[in-house]
Amino acid sequence: QGRLVESGGGLVQPGGSLRLSCVTSGFRLDYTAIGWFRQAPGKKREAVACIGSSGGGTDYADSVKGRFTISRDKAKSTVFLQMNNLSAEDTAVYSCAADDVNDIRDFCSKSPVLYDYWGQGTQVTVSS
Repeated sequence: QGRLVESGGGLVQPGGSLRLSCVTSGFRLDYTAIGWFRQAPGKKREAVACIGSSGGGTDYADSVKGRFTISRDKAKSTVFLQMNNLSAEDTAVYSCAADDVNDIRDFCSKSPVLYDYWGQGTQVTVSS
């Protein structure tokens, strides 16, 4: 049974940075795409970024392009989300999720319905 555990959230001032970590277990990352999603109070969940099972394909929401970077360390079974130039609009609970594609792919999907395993989430608050 796969498991994902997020960490790295917290309170940061506008313009600041955070790096979120998603430690995975029970998956072979070579065959698993990982996505980061967020949900703010009163809003529906939205995709932030994803990385394909090959590790070479990434995709981002338009709202975070140029500010956020998704990466992975396969040896540590960990996927990271580096977030720079944060604003209040980035405040949300951030969750990582796994799409067990059972293949090596250079692309990923931002559709949450394809992700079968989810972490518990970590709160990111951007405020002065």
